[in-house]
Amino acid sequence: MAAMAHPDSFGARSTLSVGGRELEIFRIGALQSRHDVARLPYTLRILLENVLRNEDGATVTRADVEAVAGWNAGAEPSREISYTPARVLLQDFTGVPAVVDLAAMRAAVAELGGDPRRINPLIPAELVIDHSVQVDEFASRFAMQHNSELEFERNRERYAFLRWGQSAFANFKAVPPNTGICHQVNLEFLARVIEERDGRAFPDTLVGTDSHTTMVNGLGVLGWGVGGIEAEAAMLGEAISMLVPQVVGFRLHGSLPEGATATDLVLTVTQILRQLGVVGKFVEYFGHGLAGLPLADRATIANMSPEYGATCGFFPVDDETLRYLRLTGRGEDRIALVEAYCRENGLWHDPGEQPTYSQVVDLDLSSVEPSLAGPRRPQDRIPLKDARNAFAAALPSFGVDAGNGRVDEAVEESMDASDPPALTATRTHTAVALTLDGESVEIDHGAVVIAAITSCTNTSNPAVMIAAGLLAKRAVERGLQRRPWVKTSLAPGSKVVTEYYDRAGLTPYLEALGFYTVGYGCTTCIGNSGPLPEEVSRAVTEGDLVACAVLSGNRNFEARIHPEVKANYLASPPLVVAYALAGRMDVDLLSEPLGHDRDGEPVFLADLWPAPADVQETMEQAIGREMFASTYANVYEGDHAWRELPVPTGELFEWEEASTYVRRPPYFDGMALETGTIGDIVGARCLVSVGDSVTTDHISPAGSIKPDSPAGHYLLEHGVEPKDFNSYGSRRGNHEVMVRGTFANVRLRNRLVPGSEGTWTVHVPSHEQMTIFDAAQRYLAEGAPTIILAGKEYGSGSSRDWAAKGPKLLGVKAVIAESYERIHRSNLLMMGILPLQFLPGENPDTLGLSGREEYAITGVANGEAREVTVRADDREFRAVVRLDTPREREYVRHGGILPYVLRRLLDA
Repeated sequence: MAAMAHPDSFGARSTLSVGGRELEIFRIGALQSRHDVARLPYTLRILLENVLRNEDGATVTRADVEAVAGWNAGAEPSREISYTPARVLLQDFTGVPAVVDLAAMRAAVAELGGDPRRINPLIPAELVIDHSVQVDEFASRFAMQHNSELEFERNRERYAFLRWGQSAFANFKAVPPNTGICHQVNLEFLARVIEERDGRAFPDTLVGTDSHTTMVNGLGVLGWGVGGIEAEAAMLGEAISMLVPQVVGFRLHGSLPEGATATDLVLTVTQILRQLGVVGKFVEYFGHGLAGLPLADRATIANMSPEYGATCGFFPVDDETLRYLRLTGRGEDRIALVEAYCRENGLWHDPGEQPTYSQVVDLDLSSVEPSLAGPRRPQDRIPLKDARNAFAAALPSFGVDAGNGRVDEAVEESMDASDPPALTATRTHTAVALTLDGESVEIDHGAVVIAAITSCTNTSNPAVMIAAGLLAKRAVERGLQRRPWVKTSLAPGSKVVTEYYDRAGLTPYLEALGFYTVGYGCTTCIGNSGPLPEEVSRAVTEGDLVACAVLSGNRNFEARIHPEVKANYLASPPLVVAYALAGRMDVDLLSEPLGHDRDGEPVFLADLWPAPADVQETMEQAIGREMFASTYANVYEGDHAWRELPVPTGELFEWEEASTYVRRPPYFDGMALETGTIGDIVGARCLVSVGDSVTTDHISPAGSIKPDSPAGHYLLEHGVEPKDFNSYGSRRGNHEVMVRGTFANVRLRNRLVPGSEGTWTVHVPSHEQMTIFDAAQRYLAEGAPTIILAGKEYGSGSSRDWAAKGPKLLGVKAVIAESYERIHRSNLLMMGILPLQFLPGENPDTLGLSGREEYAITGVANGEAREVTVRADDREFRAVVRLDTPREREYVRHGGILPYVLRRLLDA
């Protein structure tokens, strides 16, 4: 493509002089005489530049440019464009299977007579190993060393494979473990804002295999999360097919009041936008409130775009962007390029300007109050003043009635298949006694057993991190201690956090409360919280307690944080410290003491909470540009353990049959060179039927592997001891483990087996109950295709490719849902699974579907039909075909995007 002559249909090619260099650029202003492009939101200006620069008359056409330039703010998205990101960001959980697939593609090309060396990332692909560290040891000065040693011990094979990929593939770099979280490393180091490549300057854009890729939107970089499958295609030069989206403008004015943090602000924004409904839309922040919003606060808000459902949450470039680039050690040449380009090409934020938006939302920052979110969803914000009562109100949904111990039957019967489980057994509200460190204590419902400062959402924000340190300092000075049943952890997003904590003298106080650094990576927020202390675990199980976690993360779906912890609350880092001191959720932190000092006097949250001026003064004294420069000076070298790994060599990876971590996937087995077709589906059975808000956590394997699960049986059969099982995430490079863990979440409620939780279904013809994996294997042996029935927001949550790969390998041919989360629908079709949608007002309940019928889906017409007919025994209804663009129909015809790309490369 690069060698083709650029048609430059709109005369947009020009030059930019900066730093004594002449760089080619494509000016969006060249279209102003034809379209009022000056009115476009900043995100669409970036898209416009993208299609202008990549116009080739084939993949990107003149019509693509017109579709963006002529954007109609009020219209439903219908114009398809081909978008070409500048780079791809990977984390190791999703990055390993991406590199596995590239290695498998090389093997397939070789077997089909092609040159395997043609399989390389064609754009920069940067992988940060950050998802594998677990909190095995905590509250100890040896915690980080021990956790790091265990991480390497468990993941040596995966890491050696990534080292092979780094040497075998061009355009691929890996940031070693124990460095930081991919999004914070991206924000502080990898992001260019404006890229300079081959004599051309253009906006830095990306897609990432983690939904929180959007954090870099806070820096004025347009990027969002995609499935690993889509990311692989982008790495191989495949443009991303997308509809020009609606853009919601979010106007900020005023300033945050004392006591409110960026975390409180983002929880407020998440609640507002979830209620508004922004799935599939861009959100762009503007207004005079931006001027006083530090870049770290912007990144905190942008990070949680998946939680409020938007594709991205964008902050345009301004003086604050340049200040942050300078602080984080970017070169002056880069900073000059960013300012010159953005001012020249319409990307510099003018606070007095309001672009045209599809819809505008207002927020007065002064109205933000201290908050949490939970106990199950990040959009369920709770003002701190209401937290105690909110927890009590949530108890019945966990099957607990604090009054008489009996679950109300009406509550139980009203619950949906994907709702939190309601238990029929009578429970008694009784505390459980245990002994910890020689002290006799009791815990009850509401005990906070995990308090974790974790996740990219907040550890990238010095203001809330410093606030946590100052609160810890004051607590220790008053003689307070964490409650002994609380598992505390500190997992910074980068080593810079440790440096400024040390310089500020705050590390000893955090450690005194148990907040020792446990590692640099994404821990508690993704379920790598490690085991609870044995005594605490036994007490929780014995009392069937609704135990709680408080974390400074972005995800709190049930069973995600820890399988034994039912209620999970998102909170700012200083509130995490406060709840570690209080030890329970059923407390009003605004009126009840956190504890008592050495003189027996009560100590309240207000006594410990640092003033904004104190936080700001500490930040100014403790944080310097040199910290970032030294932290990232040799970032790719890694520590001794990384450098000493034995690395395989050769352009083709040598697959080991005995490996339980990295295996060649079957996606290309028996692949013909000819394109297939999308045919009707007949004689199908429902494998899984679920209700609303089923997340990718319910579908994709995550967390620990149980010995009595299908994946556990597989590992035991292959000689792996339970202590060495590691997590599903660490074994994403082995499809045999992952397919067995698909739909294995302990909180999954399959309507085919009423009252059940976990990986259970019915083999309909025989009426036998069995695991979903076993039923799928039986259907495959019988030649019966399978489908999934679902409610609203199917596949919400992280952009997990195994939530689509797993069903594909289970034999699922179609999903019929009321609605989809954007990324998951895309992932399904990219694995060749047909996404269908019930007509408005219809769902399995209104249609009387039990899931035990025999299904036929007819009128598919090779994907060209907009609707199909579904027959379920004697019932018949229509469903919408959610193949929204011609490119999406092509992917399904090929059996998925990977065969599509491979055939394209072989044809070329």
